Amino acid sequence: MIGTVQLAAAGPSPLWYATRAGGTVALLLLTATVMLGIVAGGQYTPKRIARFEIGTLHRNLAILTLVFLALHIVTAIADTFVHLTWLDAFVPFASSYRPLWLGLGTLAFDLLLAVLVTSAVRLRIGQRRWKAVHWLAYASWPLALFHGAGTGTDTRLSLQLVLSTGCLAVVVVAVWWRLYRAGPGHRVGRVWAALVVATVPVVLAVFLATGPLKAGWAHRADGAEPSVATVTVDRTTVDRTGESA
Repeated sequence: MIGTVQLAAAGPSPLWYATRAGGTVALLLLTATVMLGIVAGGQYTPKRIARFEIGTLHRNLAILTLVFLALHIVTAIADTFVHLTWLDAFVPFASSYRPLWLGLGTLAFDLLLAVLVTSAVRLRIGQRRWKAVHWLAYASWPLALFHGAGTGTDTRLSLQLVLSTGCLAVVVVAVWWRLYRAGPGHRVGRVWAALVVATVPVVLAVFLATGPLKAGWAHRADGAEPSVATVTVDRTTVDRTGESA
C-alpha cells in the first residue's frame, strides 16, 4: 500500500503528458508539411486544386507545427521533473538530460526557426537565398523523428510506433513519387536522393531494435547513471516511465 502511494505521488504530471502530446502532434504536422512540400514542389501542377491553395495549406501547417512545438517546449521546461532551461531549447546538445537526443530536437527547432525568420524577410534577402534556407525544413524532419524515438519515454508503445512508422512511410513515398515525376535529367542527384531515402528506414529500424525498444534505454539515453528522482517499490527501482532500472 505504501509503495503504491509512493509511486502515485511520483507519477507523471499533466505537464508531462502535455509535453509528449505536443511533441507527437508537432511531428505529425511537420510530416504533413514536409510531405506537401515534396509532392507539390518542382514542375508538378495539380489539376483539381490551385497552386496558391496548396501554398496556403503548406504555410498554415508549418505555423501549426511551430505552435505545437512551442507547447512541447514550454511544458517541458515548466515540468520540474527534469531540469530544462530556455538555453537548452535553443542551444543544441547543451542539456545535461539526454544531451544527444534532446539536442537533435533542439537542432530541428532551430532549423524551423531559421525558415520562419527568413520567410518573414523573404523580399529583402531574395528568392534564391530564401529557398536555400527553406530546404532546412526538410533536414529538420529526420532530426525530429530520431529525437522523438531517442528521447520519448513512450517510444515502445504500440500507438507511438505506428505513428512513427506512418510518418516515415508518408515521407518516403512522397520522395519516391517526386523522383518518379521529375522526368529526365539530374540523374545522379536523383539516385543519391533515392539511396538516402532508402537508408533512413533501415537506420531507424536498427536504432529502435538496439536502443529504445530494449529494456534500460531510459538510463542509457542519459549517457550516465540516472540523475532524476527514482522511487523504490518492493526493492525495485522504477523511473517515471515505469521501466525497471
